[in-house]
Amino acid sequence: MKVFIQNEAGSFVKHSHDEKTLQLKSDAQVSRAYPFPYGFVLETTAQDGDNVDCFVLTRKLLCTGQIVECCAIGLMEQFEDGQIDHNVLAVLPGEVSQLTSEVKQTLADFVHHVFDHVPGKKIQAGEFRDANAAAQHIKRYQD
Repeated sequence: MKVFIQNEAGSFVKHSHDEKTLQLKSDAQVSRAYPFPYGFVLETTAQDGDNVDCFVLTRKLLCTGQIVECCAIGLMEQFEDGQIDHNVLAVLPGEVSQLTSEVKQTLADFVHHVFDHVPGKKIQAGEFRDANAAAQHIKRYQD
């Protein structure tokens, strides 16, 4: 699967792109730095009308606007303002990453606090699921 990197690891800036044309629409500050590169799976449309969201579990520098080939290794259930907004968890080809309790805690902590500055915004992390669940999620929302 191909992933468009929207936000770099370590950044407090959330970039918003038109997820079909990839044109930058706006930038906004977030309350927590992104723990891993974050973006979306190309050629998908999720329930919320945006592409399927994706964290790339790597320590390599991936820059905003970069498109990378990835392999799905898991799925983090997420609910934003009561709506399903799950995140695929992926790695770069040749890299090995496991969904350790530390990685899960880092991701859950991030989603619980990334929008602390937005009054009334509620994001919940749900269960962490395996690569098969991630593949099913991607397949369900392929364009």
